[in-house]
Amino acid sequence: MPIKSIQDFLKLEASSGIILMVTAIFAMIVANSPWSVYYDMLLNIPVVIAVGSFEIAKPLLLWINDGLMALFFFLVGLELKREFLEGDLSEPGQITLPAIGAIGGMLVPALCYAMLNYDNPVALNGWAIPTATDIAFALGILAIIGSKVPLQLKVFLTSLAIFDDLGAIIVIAFFYTEQLSLLSLSISAVMLTLLFMLNRKGVTDTAPYIFIGIILWVAVLKSGVHATLAGVILALFIPIKGKEGEPSPLKSLEHNLHALVAFIILPIFAFANAGINFSGVGLEQIISPVPLGIILGLVVGKQIGVFGFCFIAIKLGMAKLPDNVNWTLLYGVAMLCGVGFTMSLFVGSLAFEQDATSPLFQDRLGIVVGSLISGISGYLLINSAVKHLPNSPEKK
Repeated sequence: MPIKSIQDFLKLEASSGIILMVTAIFAMIVANSPWSVYYDMLLNIPVVIAVGSFEIAKPLLLWINDGLMALFFFLVGLELKREFLEGDLSEPGQITLPAIGAIGGMLVPALCYAMLNYDNPVALNGWAIPTATDIAFALGILAIIGSKVPLQLKVFLTSLAIFDDLGAIIVIAFFYTEQLSLLSLSISAVMLTLLFMLNRKGVTDTAPYIFIGIILWVAVLKSGVHATLAGVILALFIPIKGKEGEPSPLKSLEHNLHALVAFIILPIFAFANAGINFSGVGLEQIISPVPLGIILGLVVGKQIGVFGFCFIAIKLGMAKLPDNVNWTLLYGVAMLCGVGFTMSLFVGSLAFEQDATSPLFQDRLGIVVGSLISGISGYLLINSAVKHLPNSPEKK
């Protein structure tokens, strides 16, 4: 990926992260104000789409989590395909360190959570919550530090987060799938066949892909497999090369969707899911197994997993530190990987039922506290470390 393209991408993601922070804070303010009853009423408004006897009926919150987030995962799929075919992740030497870091950043946090919740089958279902990294939030924190942060550090964090997203997709597909509907799966298989045929015949017009993709989303939604996976699957069939003289269909879609997802869809998701009412919340609630497991996973597990796996890989000669990045900066990024927020909230919505008896509130509490600690500690360490770099303005 050209340097300017990388910088444009990072700038967009960083701006989105700052907007996400503001939106999340606003949601919490509303949820703890006299307007909280209207906030809950808004998210629980029933929304129904019906054609004859066929209907999809869900509260607004689930339309956001199942519908709008499918567009987010569609964009993730487009980015994954482009990165693996033409981007930084197309070169084996570039992917080793972030891939290993991402693996450690998923395994160790999951283990931290499981150690505290192994004796509760319902709570244990949330083991994947602290494995996620919110790339927009993390890059937003780096943006606050400013231009002193080496570009290579931002690229490493972005690459690691891409592998993290890939891991999240695999986890959702295999571990958060409900009872399956054979009819809906059969319809999904037919749609996949049609997408494959369009791709093989060299169709570059994206309209047929999108039309079939909508049917695929409905079928996957009704199948028991989480509907957001339809977005990733559809993205894999979008051609990356256009006809002679035409732009890339995949890159055009990615470009057109990026601002929509970054500045509208993710903030809406954050507003709908971050509204935690803190009345009656004390230390006892924070140190209960579910939130404490998430906090330990995000704060401790991410640091040990990402930095520890990267350290071992570098010492064994399997990878090397990126240019202009030292061990302190690498550890700072490992801390920032503990900012799970958006993806953690999404996995939490899959892990726990949306009712008064579920650990859903505890899950959100742990995500907010763990992400806050990780973000602040990562910011402080990296901000201090960049001041000692040879090209830092403070050194001149």
